[in-house]
Amino acid sequence: MGNQRDPRYGYYQRTYIEGNTVRKLHDTQAVPQELPDDQREYRRPAPRRESSVRAREGQNARRAVKARTRRRAIQMNFGYVAFLTGAAAMSVFICVNFLQLQARNTSLQKEIISLESQYSELKLSNDDAYARAVSSVDLEEIRDIAINELGMVYAKEGQIITYDSETEDYVRQYEEVPQE
Repeated sequence: MGNQRDPRYGYYQRTYIEGNTVRKLHDTQAVPQELPDDQREYRRPAPRRESSVRAREGQNARRAVKARTRRRAIQMNFGYVAFLTGAAAMSVFICVNFLQLQARNTSLQKEIISLESQYSELKLSNDDAYARAVSSVDLEEIRDIAINELGMVYAKEGQIITYDSETEDYVRQYEEVPQE
């Protein structure tokens, strides 16, 4: 509920606002209707005025204070200018560092991409060389040279001794293996 003064009629009008829209209670062109006595508020008497000279002096003093306050608010002193300069310099410094870090990040990403492509090329060439090396070895020729030229023979049934190792995948022989 709000009280609004209607300057044309000299009384306060009470308006009630319900819902999400404001309704006009009376038309501005229409003749005002008399309000009931309990809703009618009369205009308060105007306060007595001081003499016009003292009133003008008071107004001039208030205007001077307001003007002085406005000048102080607008005026920038050394501390304020130093603070603004420092804040601007710091923001420029932060922006420049951010851009440098972003450029460095981009260059590092490009370097990573080039190193990954170089790695994949080396891996392909290594796999190709390994495949050529494996395909160039003829196991049948190696067996033939071992048996005929070097006198090697296959092990017989009683010559193979098995040994269980708990720690490693292979066994190194430093002395003769006992028969039993």
